[in-house]
Amino acid sequence: MRLTLEFGGGLELLCDSEKIHKVNVDLPNGAAAADDFTMKHLLSWVRTNLIKERPEMFMKGDTVRPGVLVLVNDCDWELSGQLDTTIEEKDVIVFISTLHGG
Repeated sequence: MRLTLEFGGGLELLCDSEKIHKVNVDLPNGAAAADDFTMKHLLSWVRTNLIKERPEMFMKGDTVRPGVLVLVNDCDWELSGQLDTTIEEKDVIVFISTLHGG
């Protein structure tokens, strides 16, 4: 499944300072079809394949840390089911940290 993942607000530093990643994600074992691919699967894939350092700054348990805004095709994931949000081919998922030092 081809996706575009974008990281901002400092999260790009966890991914070799690259803000935009065009990725091809394999469906997880047990996913019979693309309809079964959710944000929960994607976050696990991101932790394993993109986060190069300090994954605890991006995730807490199996979800993103509080203070990380997640947009799926420009829609807040809180409106579409959070971890249960279905991801489809060519979706754009944006992760933005709203927490900054000062």
